[in-house]
Amino acid sequence: MAESRTEFKLKTPPDDGITNVTFSPDSSQFLLVSSWDKTVRLYDISSNTQRLSYTHAMPVLDCAYKDYIHVLSGGLDNTLKSYDVNSRQERVVGCHENPIKCVEYSGSNNVIVTGSWDGTVKVWDERAQAPCTGTYNQGDKVYSMSVVGEVLVVGTAGRKVLVWDLRNMSCPQQKRESSLKYQTRCISCFPNKSGYVLSSIEGRVAVEYLDPAAEAQKRKYAFKCHRVKENGIENIYPVNAISFNKEHNTFATGGSDGFVNIWDGANKKRLCQFHRYPTSIASLSFANDGSVLAIASSYMYENDNPPDNIP
Repeated sequence: MAESRTEFKLKTPPDDGITNVTFSPDSSQFLLVSSWDKTVRLYDISSNTQRLSYTHAMPVLDCAYKDYIHVLSGGLDNTLKSYDVNSRQERVVGCHENPIKCVEYSGSNNVIVTGSWDGTVKVWDERAQAPCTGTYNQGDKVYSMSVVGEVLVVGTAGRKVLVWDLRNMSCPQQKRESSLKYQTRCISCFPNKSGYVLSSIEGRVAVEYLDPAAEAQKRKYAFKCHRVKENGIENIYPVNAISFNKEHNTFATGGSDGFVNIWDGANKKRLCQFHRYPTSIASLSFANDGSVLAIASSYMYENDNPPDNIP
């Protein structure tokens, strides 16, 4: 990747596959990165330096900001950690029975939300004596999760999608089946909470609306992407990552084809495609102000026989 004014590589990247990248909620300067190398790292992208890192006992599958001082992470050690970037103190908030796949924070509800391969979502309030305020069965392994305000959308194994209201978790607001035929890889809520974008392992993306009214449901659609013709054969790649640009109401997708596309969902248009990256796009994150896009290009072991030199 050529060093240029518009694009640059972060120095001292993780030593293994990247699982998530996410920007600080109030700044495009700080980027949080979790990895299979068991670390969570904080980068200052303005100076291209690693500010700090902390570790889990096992690979870390997701990370999130609680606020600009406190970050959250979970992974294969089944443990949810909270870390104070100023004091460099970490604490274990709690655990799941199986690995934690997803970690999100709802600022408007002041709760942490975790989704696990144990088939549950847990809601946590760190201020409480017993931080876990509820455990909610999702019916299957949680693969992807998105929180905007009080809206929680959960994608599980078996192509199910559950929509919850964090203010009333007695039962899901909606239970849906993915409109895509293959396994769900990523879900991301619209910033205005009216719907979500869902991607699958089979080079396809669906744009869905939460309003069950027939009029609203007429607007939903799906499209093919991250498919590349190579030697006369169309290769179909998983779509691993989705991130919304809140300023422009557009979204980016990243696939195992090594491409990043920017879409205008409202007008059903692809706005641009970036150059091809050396390997799969594992995660994407737009800064809150939409000024910067972090791209994690990281081999995801899609092939039976990995290459000798893993990119």
